[in-house]
Amino acid sequence: MVNMTDRQSKILATIIEQYAEVAAPVGSVLLAKLFKVSSATIRNEMVELERMGYIAQPHTSAGRVPTDKGYRFYVNELNNTTEVVSEHTSRNTRAIATRVAQSGEPAQAIKSAVDSLVQLTHNLGIATIGNQLYVSGYSNLFGQPEFLDPIHSREVARLLDNLEPWLREAAPNEALNVYIGRENPIGRSAGVSLIISRYRSPYSDHSYIGILGPTRQSYRSVMGLVEQTGRTLEAVL
Repeated sequence: MVNMTDRQSKILATIIEQYAEVAAPVGSVLLAKLFKVSSATIRNEMVELERMGYIAQPHTSAGRVPTDKGYRFYVNELNNTTEVVSEHTSRNTRAIATRVAQSGEPAQAIKSAVDSLVQLTHNLGIATIGNQLYVSGYSNLFGQPEFLDPIHSREVARLLDNLEPWLREAAPNEALNVYIGRENPIGRSAGVSLIISRYRSPYSDHSYIGILGPTRQSYRSVMGLVEQTGRTLEAVL
């Protein structure tokens, strides 16, 4: 197994972050400018990343997009860092905490937290409230370019239909759980990422809140926000 070089890791991270922002394959010219090397050097590195399965080239583009394997590597690298939560994320977390604290009963507080995640991440937000699954932000999810394809939309709907019983049965035990693309237990071909935080609530020691969105995701900020929201709910409730 060939190990990824430091430069390849940084190129992959940049492709993921640029693709999340512009929703278009990332080309060598842009990367060459960002890394201050020649386009030929970037193309060689991209060939290697593609050979290792971390990126892929859509048929209609000269650029590259991340694969599920590429996203998984990137997310694992984020989990391995001790990076301080950004001021932007901290500010958003404080806003959610204020909204939750003013919401009254636990069910309404959880719904307020979900609605806040929807507004801040532009994804679909979910949370368990007892044996029910609260879902908000359908228009955000199905407004994404990835889900204009009806086949993908049906797979997303299938995942949502089965999500609450799966959460109850599987009970993911990490504080933050990230399922990328085909890692999802249901709707594996939907091209979505499920990012959920487990927390203790008056309803269960295994309550969950999180987002469902395309694999093209700003993982750094969304993961931090989901985890902090789970901690906030646990503290307030």
